[in-house]
Amino acid sequence: MDLEGVISSNNPIKRDSWKTVLTLAYQSLGVVYGDLSTSPLYVYKSTFAEDIKHSETNEEIYGVLSFVFWTLTLVPLVKYVFIVLRADDNGEGGTFALYSLLCRHARVNSLPNCQLADEELFEYKNDGSGEKNIGSTLKSTLEKHKVLQRVLLVLALIGTCMVIGDGVLTPAISVFSAVSGSELSMSREHHRYVEVPVACAILVFLFALQHYGTHRVGFLFAPVVITWLFCISAIGLYNIFHWNPHVYQALSPYYMYKFLKKTQRGGWMSLGGILLCITGSEAMFADLGHFSQLSIKIAFTFVVYPSLILAYMGQAAYLSQHHFEDSQYHIGFYVSVPEKLRWPVLVIAILAAVVGSQAIITGTFSIIKQCSALGCFPKVKIVHTSSKIHGQIYIPEINWTLMLLCLAVTIGFRDTKRMGNAAGLAVITVMLVTTCLMSLVIVLCWHKSVLLALCFIFFFGSIEALYFSASLIKFREGAWVPIALSFIFMIIMYVWHYGTLKKYEFDVQNKVSMNWLLSLGPGLGIVRVRGIGLIHTELVSGIPAIFSHFVTNLPAFHQVVVFLCIKSVPVPHVRPKERFLVGRVGPKEYRVYRCIARYGYRDVHKDDLEFERDLFCSIAELVRSERPECTARMENTEDEKMTVVGTSSSNLEGVRLCEDDAGTSQKEGSSSELVEVISPQKLRKRVRFLVPESPRMERETREELKELMEAREAGLAFIMGHSYVRAKRGSSFMKKVVINLGYDFLRRNSRGPTYALSIPHASTLEVGMVYEV
Repeated sequence: MDLEGVISSNNPIKRDSWKTVLTLAYQSLGVVYGDLSTSPLYVYKSTFAEDIKHSETNEEIYGVLSFVFWTLTLVPLVKYVFIVLRADDNGEGGTFALYSLLCRHARVNSLPNCQLADEELFEYKNDGSGEKNIGSTLKSTLEKHKVLQRVLLVLALIGTCMVIGDGVLTPAISVFSAVSGSELSMSREHHRYVEVPVACAILVFLFALQHYGTHRVGFLFAPVVITWLFCISAIGLYNIFHWNPHVYQALSPYYMYKFLKKTQRGGWMSLGGILLCITGSEAMFADLGHFSQLSIKIAFTFVVYPSLILAYMGQAAYLSQHHFEDSQYHIGFYVSVPEKLRWPVLVIAILAAVVGSQAIITGTFSIIKQCSALGCFPKVKIVHTSSKIHGQIYIPEINWTLMLLCLAVTIGFRDTKRMGNAAGLAVITVMLVTTCLMSLVIVLCWHKSVLLALCFIFFFGSIEALYFSASLIKFREGAWVPIALSFIFMIIMYVWHYGTLKKYEFDVQNKVSMNWLLSLGPGLGIVRVRGIGLIHTELVSGIPAIFSHFVTNLPAFHQVVVFLCIKSVPVPHVRPKERFLVGRVGPKEYRVYRCIARYGYRDVHKDDLEFERDLFCSIAELVRSERPECTARMENTEDEKMTVVGTSSSNLEGVRLCEDDAGTSQKEGSSSELVEVISPQKLRKRVRFLVPESPRMERETREELKELMEAREAGLAFIMGHSYVRAKRGSSFMKKVVINLGYDFLRRNSRGPTYALSIPHASTLEVGMVYEV
């Protein structure tokens, strides 16, 4: 949505546009900023946990406040709001959006079955310049060297794995820190037996609710976060004016220098706690697809940022006048809350922590869906919990895995110090990956100078590298958790991607030549029975080996054969009018077609019945438009010509499909502009194609449409390969482990094609194939 273009027009549209922007900004508070807004619960407590002590001179507390202020200003505000948000992939954000953007501009892709036709998609913007500059040199270097392409993919996967690790750690530390506010109202001995069980109960409740989706209670998210931000900013203002009105002086960078000079190594190690003030900043970019750039900028700049600064200043003002012997127990958020307000604030904090945790859990589901679409994660069950809200999904296997890991972290650590060390490393690693990818985007996509990219990576990379080193040094005190989780998910992703790539290469090398098909003749050398044989394949050209395997061993096949390929392309969305690529395989009388359904990595797959109707309408549209005067756009592939055909809803002037009982009137659903081609057979389900009126429809075209309808009425059989992938003889030991054990285990425990799940088992036929890769 180009809001800036809309706003610059006339006044009525301007009012409507600003209303839309402000509405999105309001909604983004509940979805995007829940995690970031709850960081005051644990930043000071984690910072003063062990490495530094709060002294009478207040140099430590002022130094920490100065670090928090400048970190919040430079990273979320300057880096993300003013720079990174501009690097959207057709409105989508996140690590994989940057990777997808780079793939298209540098012709680097993790998907093996890409076609030249994909580059003509509306969202496939490849505006690379042909000028000879350092940017074009970098582009050609990436295109030539496979090692650099793998490094780029591994970098994107590291960032993705750390986001998944953050999905485990953020709910644990947010909920645990919120519940820890009860420590000031009971003895420490009693609190130890209450804190962990209550936190675990809230986490179990949170993950159990994921099945129902967030759209039913999503309207409460923004009010909860707004209430929480109002509370922390109001309490901050009260503490500033009541305890230390001069605390604003600590915002000077000079106090950072004094802090490091006095604390030295302990101050450097404490940066891992200060880092937690920017947890959730990546969500501004990752959730960009649900909102707009302007709405996210407004919400952060005018609401979230001032509230967080006031909250941290208020805590520092209170602590500057209160010095405790047991700093780890008393330095925290709740100690600065007036005693009469502690219980209400505790309730609001728990609700805000749940909202923030909900956002990161939903984000984890979303990024796993993107990884799966781009061939970097096994196929999992994806449940769309809302038919109205885009992106509301639920993945059962991932949900329960996250819950178990979350409970393990909470029960195993039982304190915010080690949880903070773990969460801090996950957060800063994602930011470092974003900085590296952004430097490439500046050169390859924005066509700016390399010097500008080097300045970007040097300035922000230096800040993040400082925090990264402080987090990594805490490896034994909790930072090992995100590394271990990322290592496990990284192995899963890379093994799946490697196995999928090798399997596709085997398919390409063993596909059957067109000469073999032509040698069989129109009858394919077998009996052609009524019906449609839908053969699922990953190939976008050529005849899959599974078809020859089937025809060679069985004496009959269907009168209409369709090679169906459902593939993802490296864009967020594919417009419905560009959904299908349809073409013939072999001569017209063979009745063999290929249909390629293209989806973006953010697209929602349609209802199976609707998809089936669109599939056959696209084939019928190909048959109808195959005339000399046809103006449909054609794309040359290896041995076929493919036509771009949209879905039924997007192609109102094309062929439409009507299905009803045999007793229904034949004229139902027809109009003066449509002529019906009706199947002569009297079956219990009658199929009709509604074809745009044409005075010169060829007889062969009409006969072919009737044959398609007869086949559709007779029924559909779905043929899919049941593959057994094995490493070929002579392969290295590592390859045998990866393919024979790793990939085989993932393949057996992953889901098959989504479309095949709704087809009755009686209509499904699996053909066993052994792949030696």
